[in-house]
Amino acid sequence: MAISYSCQDFLGFQEALKKMRDIDDKIIYTLNTSLPTESFKGQVNSEQTCRDLYDKLKVGHKQREEAIRGCIMVSADTLKTLREQREANPDDVDVNKKFKSEQRKLRVLQSELNVEDIVKDRSYKAFNERCRVFFRAGDAAL
Repeated sequence: MAISYSCQDFLGFQEALKKMRDIDDKIIYTLNTSLPTESFKGQVNSEQTCRDLYDKLKVGHKQREEAIRGCIMVSADTLKTLREQREANPDDVDVNKKFKSEQRKLRVLQSELNVEDIVKDRSYKAFNERCRVFFRAGDAAL
């Protein structure tokens, strides 16, 4: 699912990240509704269901990390430009305000990478708890 975002619209970007994390937020529900109990084991291909879910998780994590890193680069470039403007005219209040705002934005974006690691670990832990029995021991996907 492609979600559009703009690095310039920070609140919009955070909203887009929230939507992109939907699969991770609902991982337990998805596992509970997708994988059968013992009595219904033969009616669903659990191995394929787990593979599909794993692929969705992998794609989602990659897209979010690329989006975050891309916005970090945009913010760092903007900050560099503002720094040059600030050095050229240190008394410009507007440039100083934009500079500090962009610094805060960059810090929050960098912290989003840490949040992403936590979300990813949590999702894979839940996934492995439920799906490890459906994969062969030599399966390289996990």
